[in-house]
Parts: sequence; C-alpha cells; structure tokens
Amino acid sequence: MGRSEELFQEAVNYMPGGVNSPVRSFGAVGGIPRFITKADGAYLWDEDGCRYLDFIGSWGPMLLGHNHPKIREAVVEACGRGLSYGASTKIEVDMARLLCEMVPSVEMVRMVNSGTEAVMSAVRVARGYTGRDKVIKFDGCYHGHSDGLLVKAGSGVMTQGEPGSAGVPKGCTQDTLTAPYNSLDSAKAHFMREGSKIAAVVVEPVAANMGVVLPQPGFLQGLRQLCTQYGAVLIFDEVITGFRLGTAGAQGLFGVEPDLTTFGKIIGAGMPVGAYGGKRCIMERVAPLGSVYQAGTLSGNPVAMAAGFAQLGILKQRPEIYDMLKANGDYFFGRLEKVVRKAGLPYQVNHIGSLGCLFFTGTKVVDYESAGTSDTDAYARYCRHMLGQGIYLAPAQFEAVFLSAAHTKEQLDGALAAAESYFLAG
Repeated sequence: MGRSEELFQEAVNYMPGGVNSPVRSFGAVGGIPRFITKADGAYLWDEDGCRYLDFIGSWGPMLLGHNHPKIREAVVEACGRGLSYGASTKIEVDMARLLCEMVPSVEMVRMVNSGTEAVMSAVRVARGYTGRDKVIKFDGCYHGHSDGLLVKAGSGVMTQGEPGSAGVPKGCTQDTLTAPYNSLDSAKAHFMREGSKIAAVVVEPVAANMGVVLPQPGFLQGLRQLCTQYGAVLIFDEVITGFRLGTAGAQGLFGVEPDLTTFGKIIGAGMPVGAYGGKRCIMERVAPLGSVYQAGTLSGNPVAMAAGFAQLGILKQRPEIYDMLKANGDYFFGRLEKVVRKAGLPYQVNHIGSLGCLFFTGTKVVDYESAGTSDTDAYARYCRHMLGQGIYLAPAQFEAVFLSAAHTKEQLDGALAAAESYFLAG
C-alpha cells in the first residue's frame, strides 16, 4: 500500500469523501486521489515520490508554472511582515490599481477570497444597482457554489450527474433564469418576457466548467446588446479566463466590454483570492459608499496580494508570454486532435489559447447538452492510463486542460506520445 492510499484511507474518516473539494476526488475515473507533497515548474510530486507532468495547474492559476521564484520571493517577504492584519495595506492599493490598468472595463474593484464570493457579490451589486431581482445564467456554466447560481451548473456538479444541489431551497433559485449556452435566442426570449425584471446576465465568456466550450460568433456581442437595450448588467465570470487568455482576459480577446467582471485565484497566483469590479457607477453602490453590503476579514490579505501583484506584474511586463502560450496551445491541442483522428476516433478537441479539452464524443460540443454526450467511462480509462504514464489530468471529463509557461515542447511531446500509445493500442 502506497502512502497516498494510506492517507486517503485516513482522510475518509475525517473529510467527506476524503477530500476538501469534490473535483479532487477520483470517483469519476476510479482509483484514489494522489496526495501531493510539492510542485515546481510543470511538475507535481506525490507522497510516494512519483513525479507527474501537471495539466491542471491548481485548476488554472499557475499560468507561469509552479513555485515561480519571483512569486515565491514576494510571498516569503510578505510573510516576514505578518500573515494578516484585518486593516488596509499599500499592496491592496497597488493591486487594485494594476487590475484597473490591465482590464479597461474595470474602473473600481473589490477584493474578496474566492471566485464563488466574487460572483455572488457581483450579482448582489447588479441587483442593488438595477433594483431588479432576476438573473440569467447559462446551462453548464459554473459560477461557484452560492445557492442562487447552483442551477444546471458545470464542474463537479456536472461530473456527479446532479442537476443542482441538495440543501438549496427553491426560493433561492426562483429568480434564476437558465438558458442554453450559445443560444442567444433563448436569452432574447427571457428578456422579451421579463426584461423589466432582469438585473443581470452572468456568463463565462468561454465556458470552461463543462470541458471547454467556445462562444459562437455573435453570442457575447448579442448579450452585450440585450443588456444595453433592457438596462441589465452584463457580468463576465472570468475566474478561469481572466489573465489566462490575455492581459485583459476573454473580454479583451473578443472585444466585448462587460459591466462587471469577476476574477479568481489567478489574481493571487494560486493563493485563496478573488475580486469583482467594473463600472464606477455600479461599484460605487458597494458599502461603505453605497447600500449594497459585502465584507470580508481576509479580503485583500497582504500575502495573497503580494503573490498576485508579482504574477500580474510579470504578465504585464512580458505580454509575449501569451504569444508563447497560444503557440503551445495550438501545437498541443492540434497534435492531440491528429492523434485521435489517426486512431479513427470521432472525439472532439476544443481549445482556445492555453485552455482546452478532449471530449469523448462524436458530437460537436457547443453547449451543455452536447458536452453531456461524452463517454465518461472512456475518459476514465484514458485518465488512468495517462496517470500511469506520469501525466496528471483532471479526474473528470468535464474539466479543462491548462497549459503553463513552464511547459516545454519536449514535455508536451511526451504527453502526446503517452496519449498516442493509448489510442493506437485500441
């Protein structure tokens, strides 16, 4: 029995399922979670001393790779001054200024502690600003585990085959309207019926919690037009795409400006942090300036801010990193598609920049319904094979593959060879 297995057997006695987040569970693919002891560059090491080429990157934020020396130095220096004050700091101001400089649509920003908290707060602000209650979200888009948005969500909820979550009262979701992702007509229909009651549309500009699903041409632009027409707030959930697809995120890439944007752990280089921000006239409704209350003792934590400021500073100073990430993404996902075609398999590869997914289905994946046609058992067998080859993929079909600036072409070729050996073996 290995050390990971021993730890897992102990963990199930004290934590539900032996994990602190369902997406870490290997229940969808079989086997036990690997208990990680360290990470560096593009690699993870588990408690048994096994090394894995990591394609999760702490679920996205490790854009520069694990344990980046400049980020580590910033964190160590910040820790030397204390871990938490519960009071204002200069680094909060520096971080807020940097976010506003890098994302043109963000004129004011409020730091929080997670992506879930960021989206929950942004929706509250939108409701307070408009005086309306209803919110449109899209099937398969995951916006965290707050009650009102845990409806037809993606990520771990989709993996478990659950439409929502027990423990969420009907009253919490009665003002949540759902529509198929990429269906502008469905969103229009909601506005035509209840436009005067709709406070906001919240959407992942690139859906990355049901695998990776790209917006169809005109979809995001159409949502912008609808929100402008009806006086609703357009919220882009860029918890995954923010600073991954460019310094201005997906909104910069697609040229669509939301009213509010939410960010997650990438702005803390993997530390527990999030933020929401946008138009000054909306953000001025947040307490203490306005009547929309939101607070957090650890918001703007100095250690997390130091890590995030270091990472975003590097990305701002070196925009060529995104050119390299895009080139590597085009290479890796393009080659992966050729591998499955060579094997005669009708699987789908969706990708944009350094973000992608291999769907085990012959159906083109453009929304929640088509993503759901994937053969999850086939993915499970593939995932176990790759893990045995030292390749660490998400233990669930409906999660993304994340490339980092630390991945080399040689490492990518090694992962492709492992995939090819599996598919061509039949």
